[in-house]
Amino acid sequence: MDIRPPGADPSGMLNSKSSDGAPQLRTLDPERDGATLHAIFSDAGCCAYLPFPPTSSVDATIALLKRWPSESNQYSWAIVHDLEGPALGQISFYCARDPEVWETAIMMRPDASGRGIARAAMERALTFIFEQIKARRVFADIDPDNTPSLRLFEQLGFQHEGILRAYWRTHIGVRDSVIMGLLADEFQSAG
Repeated sequence: MDIRPPGADPSGMLNSKSSDGAPQLRTLDPERDGATLHAIFSDAGCCAYLPFPPTSSVDATIALLKRWPSESNQYSWAIVHDLEGPALGQISFYCARDPEVWETAIMMRPDASGRGIARAAMERALTFIFEQIKARRVFADIDPDNTPSLRLFEQLGFQHEGILRAYWRTHIGVRDSVIMGLLADEFQSAG
């Protein structure tokens, strides 16, 4: 069942060139973006908190990107400088139950990290989710040792809501999860 509102097509807002020089978001294409995103999914540091170990080949990365939640209640974008350029990272939003509550995740190539690209791209994606999809809440599920992600979501205005103890079984063991959330009115007042 598709719970996205009629006419909620991110191609108009996100797959278009930005006039402000900010990072662009375009619909992720596993075949097109797999080779550049392999820099993330083959890196032990980037994959430290995922349920699976790093991928061993570009083909394995492409297969992973194709396999990840494919139901219609997902948006997944490549972060790019230019719509025709290589992917610098990936942003995804998932909606499992309530059409007004979305989970988000972001991963950046190591060579694109630490330059403000992730924050600018996530601000653009959040604007879409809150303004076009009419989400009332977005949350992120972050490993407590993933300091860069915790810092990013804090900068975006997300609030620490709690810790789920022994929540995820990953390839490095059972891990806790920090839940961080942002409400629509908090995002609007911050923007």
